[in-house]
Amino acid sequence: MRTIETPPRSLMQVYQSLPEGTLAELIDNNLIMSPAPQFIHQQIQKKITRALDQWVEDQGLGFVVPAPFDVFLDNTGNAVQPDITVILKGNPGKLDQSFFGTPDLIVEVLSPGNSHYDLVKKRDLYETFGVKEYWVVDPLTKDVTGFFLQVARFIQLPSDQGKIESRLLGCQLVF
Repeated sequence: MRTIETPPRSLMQVYQSLPEGTLAELIDNNLIMSPAPQFIHQQIQKKITRALDQWVEDQGLGFVVPAPFDVFLDNTGNAVQPDITVILKGNPGKLDQSFFGTPDLIVEVLSPGNSHYDLVKKRDLYETFGVKEYWVVDPLTKDVTGFFLQVARFIQLPSDQGKIESRLLGCQLVF
């Protein structure tokens, strides 16, 4: 006898049924697909991950998780795959095969054609959900735009080419 599976009833169910490794995000109940990142994107992501991992691990602060990694901001219409996710000890979210809750720090590396998406749409989403710090990095110039959550609003952090001062982590990262 053949089993009939129930079709997905929501975009969150569609998202959760995508094959592992699919580059997709669900933002405000809109499914957004992405091509694989370019080489320079991956190189910058690796350098930042290494620098963050070294600091966070050396200080015993928590976990650094590079993409692809699902972050479910809620259970209805917002699931993202940040380039780098930092979850500090004491974060009330649930870390399992994925993360359910709001990460402490998110880093996005720009790709051709997505700067508006990362600098506006995701910035607003992360601010709304209370991400404490958000960095956007241009892989071509190494310019970093960082934001720190203060009284439920992002304020811009001092930053420079290839480095950023993290208020959350209490350090300057150079990559």
